[in-house]
Amino acid sequence: MSESFSFGSGDYMLMLALLFFGRGMDFLSTYVATPSLALEGNPIAKFLGWRWGILLNVVLCFTFARWPLTAIIITTTGLLVASRNFHSAWLMRSMGEDGYRIWYSERMSQTRLRLVILSLLGETLLTALVGLALIYFSDLASAPFAIGLGIVAYAFVVLFYTGLSQFRLRRRHRPRVDNPDDNGVNITNEL
Repeated sequence: MSESFSFGSGDYMLMLALLFFGRGMDFLSTYVATPSLALEGNPIAKFLGWRWGILLNVVLCFTFARWPLTAIIITTTGLLVASRNFHSAWLMRSMGEDGYRIWYSERMSQTRLRLVILSLLGETLLTALVGLALIYFSDLASAPFAIGLGIVAYAFVVLFYTGLSQFRLRRRHRPRVDNPDDNGVNITNEL
């Protein structure tokens, strides 16, 4: 499966459909959770916005559909990200994007940093272990190998972007030096 497919072939079209489905679910789940992208954790996606983000992903889908392993890795990662987005989308929508951000910031400021880090590491490392097991017990250049790599990539994406988001929240809301009684929860429009 390490070969590449010629543009327009049946195998190419299958990989293209998989990529469109995986990336489409990622976009749909993001839209359901945060239509204005206010809660988007990926700063590049937030900067691009919907129009440019969709255009870039269409180009990437047409490009990566030539290589089945890459297409499977990207599709796996996209579907897992979409699943994670859908998990909290109902809460984000019911509270509103600003309400959810304020609520989440308050929870972060009231939780020990060590517990936050351990929870994030537990989630991502356990997920990555499943992917690593697939990689270890699969033939190189096989679909299970690519799925395993997609799972590991997902774990890395969650660790990186969730960690980045939590770091920014902690930095924004740490106690002010001029007021030692301030716990940093004073959330205003700076979010």
